[in-house]
Amino acid sequence: MARHGGRGWYGRVAAAALGVTALAAATSVWTAQAGPAGGHPAARPAAPRAAHVSAAIAHASDRGAHAVNITVDDGPDPVWTPQVLQLLRDNGVKATFCMVGTQAEAHPDLVRRVVAAGHRLCDHTVSHDTTMDTKSRAYQSQQILDAERRITKASGGVRPVYYRAPGGAFTPYSRHLAASHGMRPLGWNVDSMDFERPGADAIVATVRSELGNGPTLLFHDAGGDRSQTVAALRTLLPWLKRQGYSFGFPVR
Repeated sequence: MARHGGRGWYGRVAAAALGVTALAAATSVWTAQAGPAGGHPAARPAAPRAAHVSAAIAHASDRGAHAVNITVDDGPDPVWTPQVLQLLRDNGVKATFCMVGTQAEAHPDLVRRVVAAGHRLCDHTVSHDTTMDTKSRAYQSQQILDAERRITKASGGVRPVYYRAPGGAFTPYSRHLAASHGMRPLGWNVDSMDFERPGADAIVATVRSELGNGPTLLFHDAGGDRSQTVAALRTLLPWLKRQGYSFGFPVR
């Protein structure tokens, strides 16, 4: 997985993460998010510990070989997330939203909309530090567990069931920590390159040309102007359906 650079938008949220301790995250309570790929998730009663899942980075789809997983990173954002949600609804598609903790905390209404629409939540750390794999275990723990706490609180009690390291900056420690809290590490196979804003046509062309790499597709709904992503999804979602693809969630 390629590391993404130049994401200056996240510098403005990094300061919000510095004063948060791992202790606060470790004492949070988690609830489970589940449900079939086409259905709505259900909130389960609070539990002191989440079920352990595999620490291997997931790429496959729970809908089999001829399926894709739509994953959407970095939000929620009040401008772009509602537009992405509408496109997904119009096409009958469920997706996985990898949320930055500070964004989830700032926009809990959008987190709840994502959950209510039957999509799944993914922990994308507190401040989207793409150098996490060079930092201490204490720092990694704070970033992952505090984001989990913030997302769970914003959602009204539905916890993230995946963990995606910013820019793919996984470490063995971060993978096993996330898995021990019920969050399967989540990779991607197709980077749409939408973050770089190359134009909607270029985003569409990239996805079409790289579909053979695997089922998990990476898009963004925050971090800047995402109008090209919205336009590309407007083309890609019906096109994928015409090609006979089904839409699933990453395996857990």
